[in-house]
Amino acid sequence: MPELPEVEVVRAGLEPAVVGARIEACTVLDARALTRHAGTPESFERELIGRSLAAAARRGKFLWFPVADTDRAVVAHLGMSGQMLLREPGAPSERHERIRWDIVNPAHGELSVLFVDQRTFGSLAVDDLEPTADGAAGGRGTDAALIPGQVRHIARDPLDPAFDAARFHRELARRSSGIKRVLLDQGVVSGIGNIYADEALWAARIHPETAASLLSRPARERLLEAVVAVMTKALAEGGTSFDAQYVNVNGQAGYFAHSLEAYGRTGAECSRCGSAIVRVAFTNRSSHYCPRCQRRRY
Repeated sequence: MPELPEVEVVRAGLEPAVVGARIEACTVLDARALTRHAGTPESFERELIGRSLAAAARRGKFLWFPVADTDRAVVAHLGMSGQMLLREPGAPSERHERIRWDIVNPAHGELSVLFVDQRTFGSLAVDDLEPTADGAAGGRGTDAALIPGQVRHIARDPLDPAFDAARFHRELARRSSGIKRVLLDQGVVSGIGNIYADEALWAARIHPETAASLLSRPARERLLEAVVAVMTKALAEGGTSFDAQYVNVNGQAGYFAHSLEAYGRTGAECSRCGSAIVRVAFTNRSSHYCPRCQRRRY
């Protein structure tokens, strides 16, 4: 599943094309792409045709595009394999294309925005905007203190200027679950998935099953610094692409996979100590860590 860096790459790529653009046509090709939308495909199309988009915003793994002169926004979640691609007007349909917007941008002219999703776990929806609980801007890419109702339960992510580090420390100190499980809880901190949890824990030398409450304040600070550093580097490298499903708006893959230290490196030498990276089952996924550098605390 795309994590914060991959979704931010998509947001940043869409921003110059969609901000200020008018949606001239909206075509729903597959209603399964509207599972989060509280209406019909026809109502989704009607609500957007003729409207302009005011921003391209993100919190965690959610994107949203406020509709100008309304209190509504288009919310996008990419799910497992969703993509939002920019194409020339009239471009041929993509395989697994679900929704298409034909837009006119004052600076860039006519473009098409395609929502493509092979596994149909992603979705678009039009949702009400609500005031943020802390009065700060909703997320990256917007100055408005508003957030879609579908996203309000998501905590801020570590790259958000309004991220509350003190709250992060409090949440970790009171939770007895393994630290990796806590990092994946989007109500605690958003945007972190399996890849970047493994990478940050490796960088901070913390075992994924160590209870969050057992971490000292310095260890928690080290972990937060590692999360920010790993995600910032991944973002600079276009995210992590293992296959053609994870691409930017132009269809290009990211290359952070070449920088991974733990995730997906089962049996490879740890670059710090030379021990073999191990892989263990974690819920319906896996954890990857160095058994020497990341000793478990009990």
